[in-house]
Amino acid sequence: MELTLLGTGSPAGLPVPGCPCARCAAASGDRARAATALLVDGTLLLDLTPGPAFAAARAGASLSGVRQVLLTHPHDGPALEVPAGLPSPVRVPERQELALISGHRVQALALDTPGTGYLVTGPDARRLLYLPPGAAPAGAGTPHVYGAPCDLVLLDVLGRPDALAALRDAGAVGPATDVLAVHLGHDVPPGDELHRRLAAAGAHTVPDGTTLAVGEYDSALDLPQVPRRTLVLGGARSGKSVEAERRLASYPGVVYVATGGSRDGDPEWGARVAEHRERRPTSWRTEETCDLVPLLADPGPPLLIDCLSLWLTRTMDEIEAWDDTLWARGGATALAERVAALVAAVRATPRRLVAVSNEVGSGVVPATPAGRRFRDELGRLNARFADECEHVLLTVAGVPVPLR
Repeated sequence: MELTLLGTGSPAGLPVPGCPCARCAAASGDRARAATALLVDGTLLLDLTPGPAFAAARAGASLSGVRQVLLTHPHDGPALEVPAGLPSPVRVPERQELALISGHRVQALALDTPGTGYLVTGPDARRLLYLPPGAAPAGAGTPHVYGAPCDLVLLDVLGRPDALAALRDAGAVGPATDVLAVHLGHDVPPGDELHRRLAAAGAHTVPDGTTLAVGEYDSALDLPQVPRRTLVLGGARSGKSVEAERRLASYPGVVYVATGGSRDGDPEWGARVAEHRERRPTSWRTEETCDLVPLLADPGPPLLIDCLSLWLTRTMDEIEAWDDTLWARGGATALAERVAALVAAVRATPRRLVAVSNEVGSGVVPATPAGRRFRDELGRLNARFADECEHVLLTVAGVPVPLR
């Protein structure tokens, strides 16, 4: 089964006509995207991009062989254009199946927003799943709907990462599934950050006009290499926790490890904890603990550790490292042993891991020996932890800057 992407953008395209934003201004050449539309084996058209005949011509394809046009979402972009000779667009009722004379079978999927998703099976038994913008399957946790992992999945990865997580949980997306991000508009990150963020989700995107053989990875494509261990650094309110959560938003069953715990009688801390909890997907599980080594050693779903600076604070509390005399008499050695055990566990962990830590070395030098000790030890911990990670980020003003 062959797929040609006539467009990969949001319903309004990219750039959005008349929009003065910086991302629209930069959307030229390969970064410009028409509204998403898919041409399957030259005979099935999923959605209509404005100027479909011209879009097909730019891709080196023709619409003359199209025998079925299916719509997926309430159209809020430019008016639909149906070229002469093209069948009238229809929408398959949800949970119904359509058999085409070309040998394709199309199953309509119910969504959690208005619209319809389609599971297309080609004559060669290859399967692709296509979801409209801003949508996730309704009841995606029922594996029998999909039967087995699809060969190719196209969806709004950045707008609905929870949809990708649900598809993974339902078995529709497996290790060999090619996940392609479509419906990209001016709310996506610019430049290389788009590709880095998609890679963290196990997805990628391609320019308009690209033709793919479903089920066959193209060696010319920059397919995602998902990092297994990521460290996200940043100062206070830099966006480091949001960035770490974003890195795992498309995975189900994430274990969120809160090293700060709860603090009775501290309403400001309680408000911070509540803010973090409200951001997390409902499928995530929270553990309040600083006992990280056993969690890292056990196989299981991804871990998000937030954060290492609070882990260090608790550890230094336990060994009484704040006291200069106790520090000199064995506290330094005890802390080094704890850090070494944690670093070794990170190196050996079978789980996907994203960890957060504060970057404190660029600020004012602390006035006390204990404060300087904490700053120095956190810097050392961050460096050793980063040495075990494939991906290291520094967030500045909400912008992730890749260090590795």
